[in-house]
Amino acid sequence: MLVKNTFGCSAVLGRHKRKSLFIQPFTGSTLDRKKQEKKEPKKEIIKEPIEKKEAEPRVMSSRTKSKIRKKLFALAQLYKRLTFVTLTFVNKVDDRTGVTILRRFLDNMKKRSKDFQYLWVAERQNKNTVFEGNIHFHLITKKHWNIEKTWKYWLELQAKHGVTPRDENYKPSSAFDVKSISTKNPKQVGTYLTKYITKNSEGFDCQVWNCSKKISALYTDFYSDYSFWENIYKVKKDEIKEIALEYCNLHIIPLDKTTIRFYDRLGRKNKTVIQNLN
Repeated sequence: MLVKNTFGCSAVLGRHKRKSLFIQPFTGSTLDRKKQEKKEPKKEIIKEPIEKKEAEPRVMSSRTKSKIRKKLFALAQLYKRLTFVTLTFVNKVDDRTGVTILRRFLDNMKKRSKDFQYLWVAERQNKNTVFEGNIHFHLITKKHWNIEKTWKYWLELQAKHGVTPRDENYKPSSAFDVKSISTKNPKQVGTYLTKYITKNSEGFDCQVWNCSKKISALYTDFYSDYSFWENIYKVKKDEIKEIALEYCNLHIIPLDKTTIRFYDRLGRKNKTVIQNLN
């Protein structure tokens, strides 16, 4: 039997599905995307102006949440510690301005930091009664931060884009908040995911997430024979949930210090990927 595996999830594929698959050992990396061929420019056709419709809010789909989750666990395999940064605005800001400021911030960090890798997601501040619904960002990196210096820069960058505190003497220390997380315990990584990503269902007038090229290149899934699944089952048989779908049986596996080791082959593959991209 063929099994498709990712962090905390294995799909035992049915026969019909197996026959239609072109199997690669590892999947989920942008390195495997087919490059689009350049098309010849079409002759210009004059068209009547069309009324522009208002763009619908961008929402983080279940598929996107799953992709972010897998990329984060793949990143956590490569480094002993990650930093989780929350970037908050000092005043009301619209989504597009907010994401523009974030991009300027990231561009500056790339210039000043060696091998700056990141993944960010947007979230609404629904608990903030002063700026209710204000956009803010959560950033995951492997960077060691100079908190005082970066905090000042974040406030200065906001001011350059017209986002200033209502009280000019107010310097909110929480505008740049950093937490260090040990990747040895997958439950800590999972807690972050539950708190900031899987519950994120708000609509935005801007991009809702992005990551650096190296994180985008990380592999997140692999195919195996049935023995991989049997070995996990021996360890966690009483805690695994099974969901029967049309073309496969899906098995949800609790991620902890014991089960995370079963995905070491992804870590080894991704170390090679990162080395080749340096």
